[in-house]
Amino acid sequence: MTLLMVTGFSAVSSGERFDRVSELLEAEPDRTFLIYKYEIKQNIARPALHRTQRAFEEADSLNADIILLHLNTYGGQVDVADSIRTRIMQSRKPVIVFVDNNAASAGALISIAADRIYMRPGGNIGAATVVDQTGEVVPDKFQSYMRSMMRSTAEAKGRDPQIAQAMVDPSIEVEGVVEAGKVLTFTASEAMRWGFAEGMAENIEEVLELAGIERYEIIEQQLTMVDRIIQFLINPIVSGILIMLILGGIYFELQTPGIGFPIVAAISAALLYFAPLYIQGLATHYEIVLFVLGLILIAVELFAIPGFGVTGVLGAIFMISGLALAMVGNQGFDFTGVPMTDVVMAFMIVIIAFTLSIISSFYLGRRLFTTNRFGELALNTVQETASGYTSADVTMKTLIGKNGVAFTMLRPSGKVEIDDDIYDATALTGFIDKGEPVRVVKYETSQVFVVKA
Repeated sequence: MTLLMVTGFSAVSSGERFDRVSELLEAEPDRTFLIYKYEIKQNIARPALHRTQRAFEEADSLNADIILLHLNTYGGQVDVADSIRTRIMQSRKPVIVFVDNNAASAGALISIAADRIYMRPGGNIGAATVVDQTGEVVPDKFQSYMRSMMRSTAEAKGRDPQIAQAMVDPSIEVEGVVEAGKVLTFTASEAMRWGFAEGMAENIEEVLELAGIERYEIIEQQLTMVDRIIQFLINPIVSGILIMLILGGIYFELQTPGIGFPIVAAISAALLYFAPLYIQGLATHYEIVLFVLGLILIAVELFAIPGFGVTGVLGAIFMISGLALAMVGNQGFDFTGVPMTDVVMAFMIVIIAFTLSIISSFYLGRRLFTTNRFGELALNTVQETASGYTSADVTMKTLIGKNGVAFTMLRPSGKVEIDDDIYDATALTGFIDKGEPVRVVKYETSQVFVVKA
């Protein structure tokens, strides 16, 4: 497909479009402007969104005049970039972006949302084709959404929408700018020529000089320890480790009686997993409820229903879904604007962590209870029958042939009442309802076996 540039946006200059920075300078030329500066010098992921949200909140609280984003990125998650783009476009304050070398892929989308773009000489902007984690181009339905976001963002800022979408789709040709079959990436000078940058600067001081801001005070974003902890915890790798701790803790707790360290570790990991995602607005109540409901269903399957059937499968699905959806910026069951690649990636992270957790738990379980390297974690002494040891209670064998009633429902295990005493029992065939008459047919492993009388 070949599209020619017919919109009349060719070589749009900043003076030909709405410019909030210029309006601000013209209104109060002698004012000392308060500039709030923050950086994104990393892949576009949830930590970058966290920094952006904090930056705009603090800029509002400080009543800053202009927000300046110091950007250097090769791209990242499209849904996160869209959230940052939206925050910039909805800002009541002018936003300037200084591209310090790279604004690739998702970084290009963020940049063209700003009121002004300045680039370091030798910098690049563009190459916004959507790819998966292996670098392969994803199907056109994802490219279509990215093209739409690039077009609408460029239109809102008076930049050429055809050029913007040519940064996504190699099939788009813009006469004099890019040929069909090539994804568009601008150098700093090319971006200036075609209205995608207002100037070239070596540093922040030159950016502000080019912007015409002579009197200014810069306040730089300072992340608190809590902010740094949140950024660390919402990293996808850390999220995967926390998922492994959650599942591993549950597994080891099921192997030991009572409530001990494993379940405490699992609960702590769950809190560390969901809390920062909830603060970021990614995890919602229903996703946390979904995870807890999954745990309850698995517990019911393990302790109340023999075997592993529909209840256990549903529990596993609910747990995985709750953990995965908490990582995605959906609103309830509305996934508008959330690329399917991000949803698939979230589920892949959880499933891989789930699998590794199970494998590691089995391996560690065998190692811990068969070694004395950390002390005697398991009792290895053997009490031989030849030495006079026996686990059998000879009085229990006298129950064989006696009749009683089911004290609880046997499915197949439960309790029976015989001669006014309560015993653990197992039904040999089927389930036996509470109150039904039973007869003891044998005694093994400290338990009586019964059938319906």
